[in-house]
Amino acid sequence: MVDVGEKGVTRRSASARAVVDFPSEVMVQLKASSAQGTELVGPKGPIFATAVVAGIQAAKRTWELIPLCHPLPLEGIDVVCRLVGNHEVEVVCTVKTTHKTGVEMEALTGAAVAALTIYDMTKALSHAIVLRSVELVTKTGGKSEFGNTHHGT
Repeated sequence: MVDVGEKGVTRRSASARAVVDFPSEVMVQLKASSAQGTELVGPKGPIFATAVVAGIQAAKRTWELIPLCHPLPLEGIDVVCRLVGNHEVEVVCTVKTTHKTGVEMEALTGAAVAALTIYDMTKALSHAIVLRSVELVTKTGGKSEFGNTHHGT
């Protein structure tokens, strides 16, 4: 594990994005079975609400899942799932802390696990669902900033 003892404490944040791509017929089925346009409901229940909780849990436990990550006092985690176009769901996970090391891995883990949860919640409808482009979107704090304007879709 990297020694961060000499690093300065700064306010840090990171956002990561994952995309879940559905076959068109599955998205039509999900939209038809949903009570409202902002939440999709699948065979197991509310898809986005479940994915949000899973993403938050994953971000909080990143240090247990990724072997060399530091345990961090996370001050904020926001997971947002939204429909994009006719057949995609975008997941964005934003994590914040004030610490000596960044939260990129927490944001990436949160986005990835939320996307995996969406797959799990809908796999009974099709195994042709594809998870793709898990990527860091922004990083602030510490010695370097990062902003990815290319989103891979």
